[in-house]
Amino acid sequence: MKIFTKTKNLIEYISQFRNKQIGFVPTMGALHNGHISLIKRSVQENDITIVSIFVNPTQFLENEDFDKYPKKIEADKKVCNFAGVDILFIPSKEEIYFKDELSIVAPKTKGFILEGYHRPGHFNGVLQVVLKLLNITKANKAYFGKKDAQQLYLVKKMVNELFLPTDIIECEIIRDENGLALSSRNDYLTSSEKERATKISRSLKNAAKLISNGEKSSKKIKEKIKNELQDIKIEYVEIVDRDFNIQNEIAIGDSIILIAAFVGITRLIDNIWI
Repeated sequence: MKIFTKTKNLIEYISQFRNKQIGFVPTMGALHNGHISLIKRSVQENDITIVSIFVNPTQFLENEDFDKYPKKIEADKKVCNFAGVDILFIPSKEEIYFKDELSIVAPKTKGFILEGYHRPGHFNGVLQVVLKLLNITKANKAYFGKKDAQQLYLVKKMVNELFLPTDIIECEIIRDENGLALSSRNDYLTSSEKERATKISRSLKNAAKLISNGEKSSKKIKEKIKNELQDIKIEYVEIVDRDFNIQNEIAIGDSIILIAAFVGITRLIDNIWI
């Protein structure tokens, strides 16, 4: 596995692989089994797999956890090497961003609802860094998890509307043995908080059962979820279609139920695709 910290050096090295299929997995590090599932899929489907580790400052709000975001670089290197990664890119902020640089702005509607509403400006930073990383890596395929569903939707929209030559591959949510969706931020949770957090995924599973029994009213499904999460601080529970339009009624094959909530001081998101 080759490790690069300089953008220019990575671009020069990648130039020799123009006839190879390149897969790319962008991460912010603190790698867990969710990341590993993306990496393994890329390794299986491509000639070359690139993983980036970059805690992107532009997607964090002023009072969020940028400074304390989990960092496990040495462990992450071992994980990548063991998983079969060919190239690991660990740039500094100065390698990615410039003074008075051009910027990309998330869509006025879909980029400023749900996550975009509660974290204003977040998706501007996400899209900007993803665009840069796709241009640096020249990836044929890039792998994103469904847990960050709105991010996945917006990245696919950006790739489509900016005519980027990368296929965005959406990958299933990976959960622990208790159903909790894996996230680097789970490191913040105490053991009792982790147990309480499993109520989020359980409420989604119960909502899916309710739908399979014939319930189609979004209002009733959201009420049931909120009742199950009474001891958790809910930021939002919403049901949208695959294009992130709010749905009043479930459409099988075209609905996503999304939750954002705080367990203790830790903000968690989860969803289920119906």
